[in-house]
Amino acid sequence: MRNNQFSKDSESTGDSRKRIGKSKPQFKPNNKENDRVEKPNAKFSGSETFKPKRAFSKKKKVEHSDDGSIRLNRFLANAGVCSRREADEFIQAGVVKINGKVVSELGVKVMPDDSVHFHDQLIRAERKVYILLNKPKNTVTTSDDPQGRLTVVDLVRNACRERIYPVGRLDRNTMGVLLLTNDGDLTIKLTHPKYEKKKIYQVTLDKSLNTEDFEKILSGITLEDGPINADALEYVENTSRKEVGIEIHSGRNRIVRRIFEHLGYKVEKLDRVYFAGLTKYNLSRGKWRFLTDKEVSALKMGSYE
Repeated sequence: MRNNQFSKDSESTGDSRKRIGKSKPQFKPNNKENDRVEKPNAKFSGSETFKPKRAFSKKKKVEHSDDGSIRLNRFLANAGVCSRREADEFIQAGVVKINGKVVSELGVKVMPDDSVHFHDQLIRAERKVYILLNKPKNTVTTSDDPQGRLTVVDLVRNACRERIYPVGRLDRNTMGVLLLTNDGDLTIKLTHPKYEKKKIYQVTLDKSLNTEDFEKILSGITLEDGPINADALEYVENTSRKEVGIEIHSGRNRIVRRIFEHLGYKVEKLDRVYFAGLTKYNLSRGKWRFLTDKEVSALKMGSYE
């Protein structure tokens, strides 16, 4: 059988699924709340997160204007006035002005020094905010909860004035990497099924994962909403095979929990250690930080799988 190491070569596209081998597993138990990563060439473990093989990719590029112009409907959407589709309707209705002149034609672009009014009210472009949270247990991945439970937005309430939203969803008791932003375009790129961004989880089960089920998860099983298989799977060291690291690209609802539940296991702990190139490095549980410009650029360029 093939070696079950998370090597750099195993991160390329294609069928890179990992199977049980006789080599020593690389996943190690996560005993600290402050999860850290080793250097890029270090082995992968449950308390650490490796970097993708390719730091940057030329497969996807972000379209932009050299003069800094932006389509009017996008400008209004970015400012939080409405959606881009609604913006088109407002433009055609003649309630939008650029530099004092009514604009009713679609496709018009706004320059950085232009003045835009909506219903005679000056509109300012909203600053884009990108916050990375190491989500703790017992928090709901939403901006508001009717039941009054603690939300992820509550944890970053004082971070900025802008209204930000979680990208994707983690169950209430699932922990780990979660991005919050007001950048709708980036959110679509990170969550739309056609992009299938890489996610890595450390999973703690109620019993040891046997060899047969290990192989089933790699080769594929069929759930109520269709077939699914892990891209990579490893046992965590010194845990009686109750803890595993799983790499998956699917964004289907509760997919990791459902995979193991389908095979008769109960997931006692689920921690996302990697999402689209983002990790929990130097970020304690329940804490947050702003993304760096380099991280934002990498996400927009689709640099990571």
